[in-house]
Amino acid sequence: MVEVAAVLGVLGAAVGVADTVPYIRDMRRGTTRPHRGTWLVWTVLAAGAFVAHAAEGPRWSLVMLAVQVVLTAIVLTLAVRQGTGGLGRADVVILALAGAGFAGWIIAGDPVVATLCIIAADLLGIAMMTPKAWRYPWSETSSTFALASLSGLCAAGAVGSLEPSLLLYPIYYTLANGALALVLRTRTARLGAAPCLVPGRPI
Repeated sequence: MVEVAAVLGVLGAAVGVADTVPYIRDMRRGTTRPHRGTWLVWTVLAAGAFVAHAAEGPRWSLVMLAVQVVLTAIVLTLAVRQGTGGLGRADVVILALAGAGFAGWIIAGDPVVATLCIIAADLLGIAMMTPKAWRYPWSETSSTFALASLSGLCAAGAVGSLEPSLLLYPIYYTLANGALALVLRTRTARLGAAPCLVPGRPI
């Protein structure tokens, strides 16, 4: 009999792939403009979350986390040419704070504290993209974040235990991506149809 955790782990990874496809499609069309700094932070932290979970032993939730590392790295690579946002003063400060959060994960001996450091740094990555997403909600693919929320929920179920150190990140991932999807949908509905975005033109 196939374990529920195994099914959820593989399903979470599959949904992770599915949520990235429309994002990359929209990037190539020039309608989605990822924030480079945010995806840099997310790539580093995805790797950190994977390592933190792997240290607790093999679990099916690692399948989704491994896929997340690869996919965020792919988006980051594409964002170098097709994204927006540079390294202004505010971005440098946020990146430095995110780096401090990641360093806190490395130094902390308590897995719960380590995971909280990752979450804090991840929130700073979201803070980098929030102004752009608020003003130009059409420059992000809301379905990607909605599906990512579902992927995180599957990963939480794939953990197969009630260990806070293992559940914190997938639960946070679920809530954070769900909130981003809701903000993007709400702002798009309020502002109306998207303006014509020309590939390569700053927004």
